[in-house]
Order: sequence, then C-alpha cells, then structure tokens
Amino acid sequence: MLKKTAAAAATSSLGATLEAAAAQPALKGNIKHSVSRWCFGSIPLDEFAQACKNIGIQSIELTGPAEWPTLAKYGLTSAMGQADRWPDGTGLPSFFNNPKNHDKLVECYEKLIPEAKAAGVTNLICFSGNRNGLDDYQGILNCQKGLKRIMPTAEKHGVTLTMELLSSRHSHPDYQCDTVQWGSVLCEAVGSERFKLLYDIFHMQSMHGDHIRNIQRYGQYISHYHTGGMPNRTEIDDRQEIYYPAIVKAIVATGYKGYIGQEFVPTPKDKAGMLESLKQGVLICDV
Repeated sequence: MLKKTAAAAATSSLGATLEAAAAQPALKGNIKHSVSRWCFGSIPLDEFAQACKNIGIQSIELTGPAEWPTLAKYGLTSAMGQADRWPDGTGLPSFFNNPKNHDKLVECYEKLIPEAKAAGVTNLICFSGNRNGLDDYQGILNCQKGLKRIMPTAEKHGVTLTMELLSSRHSHPDYQCDTVQWGSVLCEAVGSERFKLLYDIFHMQSMHGDHIRNIQRYGQYISHYHTGGMPNRTEIDDRQEIYYPAIVKAIVATGYKGYIGQEFVPTPKDKAGMLESLKQGVLICDV
C-alpha cells in the first residue's frame, strides 16, 4: 500500500508539473525557442523535455550525443550541441587559442560533427580559451589555425562550429573571445560560413552592452543567442537591467531564423516554479 501511495503521489506531482507547463498561449513563430540544459539540471531530462514541448520550446541545448536520442523522442533538437566529454586537458579555459590542444580538438570534432549531422544538430559550441598572457592578435591566429583544420568536415556535413562570447570582466576572467569585435575578426580570418559566434547577451552586457547596434553590425557572424538576467543571471523580467523585447525585435529584424536560448538560473527551486520562470522567459522573447 505504501509503495502504491508513493507511486500515485509521484505521478500526481509529475502530472501537475506538466499540466502547469502546458498552460501556454500560442507562440508567434518569429523565432525558435531553446533552453540550456544546465540551468534546469535538477529536473530529469525526460520530464524536462516533455515540459519544454508543452511550453513550445523546440530545443534543449548544451547537450551531447548521449542525450540527443531522448530529445528526439519528444520531437526536440539541440540548438547548440557539445561533446559528452571534452578531451583531457581542454575545456572552456583551454581551447583553440592554445596550439597544444589542436590535435585532440580536431580529433574530437571530426568524430562529433558526423554524429551531430546524423542527429539533426546543426550547431556545435566551441571556445577560445583564456589568454594566459597571449595577445589578441596571436590568439586569433592560433584559433584560426586550429579551426581551419576542421572546416572541411564542418562544411561537408553542414554543421557550424560556434564560438561563445563570454565576459572576461566577471564570469570568466581572462577569457579571450570576450567582445563581438574580436570574434568577428576571427570569423573573417577563418573565412567559412561554418564558423560563427554565440552572442550571449548576458555576458556582452557585462563587456560592452550596445546590443542592438552590435546585432545590426555583426549579425552576419552570429549563429545563436543566449539570454540571462543582469547582473545575477536570474530571470529576464523587469527586476534586471536588460530590456529583452527590444533586443529580440532587433534580432528578428536582421532576418535571423535561428534559436534564442534561455540561459538564466531560475530563482524558484521547485519544479513548478522553475518551469513557470522558463515559460515567462519564452513569452518575454516571443516578439
């Protein structure tokens, strides 16, 4: 009896969570909605995928090949894929700007790109790495050299390597790809439509702001966007300093047809509250 009661309670709780997520107005369809998995990592993936589907979200990103079959089961994709595990010695602080990493990163992406293609994943994340005393010009040259080795495979499979812009002023001290200008110069140096930038609005607010003009000037180099409430990376509502509706309208005006990924850390810690925050973020960006 105790087992049956516990099972019934769990089923009821799950049902209530999903029901809450399902109470979603029709979305406008001007952009595609995504969410970063790590921000909602306390919710089991199957449960989270169903809730996202109910909300109208089409992607759970920063997921790898081991998770992609679960997403497909719910009709979702990963708007920004990643490796299940980066090669030893690499990671966000140590990536393409260090030539010692090139061989193992090339090996990793040569395997990952065809896996992404087979799963219908068209963007894979990558990073510059930290400066560690490296000047910006040499950092571009180092990244260019490593990335150019992978571009033939990326072009063959139609998969874009996307380098994330991150704040070196706060969240990721010493990170090199920390302005849209630096990233755009690297895009020109690589010279392939299969290398672009992830414009993280939260991080770029920390570095330089001026989002609408940056989106207008450099939109051709951007394949993905992230949100996040400034300054504490919580909900993107009116308690923080970025006005997302205007920024998303500017993104849409450039002709952008990709995803906008919600990457804020929800303030509530219960499932229903977390999903309500996620739904709110989607509606704020659904211009």
